[in-house]
Amino acid sequence: MNETMTLLKRAAAGTSALVREIKDDQLGLPTPCADYDVKALLTHLEWGADLFESLGLGGGLVPPKEYTGDFPERVARMLAVWERPEAWEGVSEAMGGLPKPVLANMALTDLVAHGWDLSRATGLPYEVDEETAGTLLAVATQMAPKGREQGAFGPEVPVPADAPALDRFLGLIGRDPAWRP
Repeated sequence: MNETMTLLKRAAAGTSALVREIKDDQLGLPTPCADYDVKALLTHLEWGADLFESLGLGGGLVPPKEYTGDFPERVARMLAVWERPEAWEGVSEAMGGLPKPVLANMALTDLVAHGWDLSRATGLPYEVDEETAGTLLAVATQMAPKGREQGAFGPEVPVPADAPALDRFLGLIGRDPAWRP
């Protein structure tokens, strides 16, 4: 729990800082997620924070809501839930019996991938440390085939084997590390 929780906190802090810098006139910008502009991606992040909060409490899936602009507050609530040791125990029936630590890695993937998406879309800086990038690469290597099968990840984008871990992670989940608006 501790290592992943540390990475979740870092990712949440970085993504929250980025989200706070996004201006209203940037909400309509395209993102590397072809189906989402910046506002839709922010809405997705808000929903993801609610979802992983619910799952950490042993609850079920939650419906998406309209954009409210309160992602930093939502992700703080999510982190508070995952601070509890029992959040890491057992499986999530709502997610087909996935072990709770897998859900935490899914939350980490969501935070970093979409933080990167928002950074690329807006031109705002977003840093991912090597430890987080390496962990995400290892997680994505295991999750990518199932993620693609379920539509959570796009087709793999070829990335050189000697590229940074973040770029290889992005390629595995269907992002082009060279994407520009």
